[in-house]
Amino acid sequence: MKNLTRSPAVAGRFYPGDAESLRLNIQELTGEVPAEKKKVLAAVSPHAGYVYSGSVAAKTLGGIKIPETVVLLGPNHTGQGAPVGLSTRTWDMVMGEVPVDHDFIEDLLGETDYIEKDELAHQYEHSLEVQIPFLQMAQPNLSIVPISISHVSYQLLDEIGLSLAEVIKRSNKEILLVASSDMTHYEPREAAEKKDHYVLKKLADMDPSMLYRSVTGHRISMCGIMPVTVALITALELGATKTELVCYTDSGEITGDTDQVVGYAGVLIS
Repeated sequence: MKNLTRSPAVAGRFYPGDAESLRLNIQELTGEVPAEKKKVLAAVSPHAGYVYSGSVAAKTLGGIKIPETVVLLGPNHTGQGAPVGLSTRTWDMVMGEVPVDHDFIEDLLGETDYIEKDELAHQYEHSLEVQIPFLQMAQPNLSIVPISISHVSYQLLDEIGLSLAEVIKRSNKEILLVASSDMTHYEPREAAEKKDHYVLKKLADMDPSMLYRSVTGHRISMCGIMPVTVALITALELGATKTELVCYTDSGEITGDTDQVVGYAGVLIS
């Protein structure tokens, strides 16, 4: 039934609206896939239209092993719904339906009271939707745990990250975290690059509290600082020891406008 599925919000705008064109687009963006894919705990991937940030997302997600369950963490751009909202509907995507992992969700909701079942936060939100086709291409048996996070305190992010880690440990399954984020928004390239590489250095230092404070304290317009902080907290609890910057670029590479760019970065945490 249609009311039990989450319909695409940005198909045909952020990415092709028909399955064949979408597959070809992703193959083109991904290029040659490595013979042996890396196993990582978490990835940070951008969420603009594929023409702008698709190559970064494709290179980031295309080079890693995608397990059957992926926890998707994204910012809430619309301001609608719960502060930390979890979708439990099947996602009706262009390349086919993607179910949620009900067992994982049930365990997670029992672990923390801070995550709420909420569809409104996801209804028009693009940040998680644009990641899914890349994951579908690599994992035909994909199921997801889609979590939208508004601007909340570090203490709350810490609670969510530790809860996710506990549930992942109990699941005895390989589970990947994908945190969706663009970097600095609408600043000259030189200023954006400086801010973004400052943030990427903080991420590489693997101190989630400092990362959070650096972005919020300096008012850096990285929209996904909340989900990225959660992913780092969770990954550290699962034994992560390093990050790897896959690539960095900005919208000016496509538009030619370097006066008002948005930065895009792909990062792996393992």
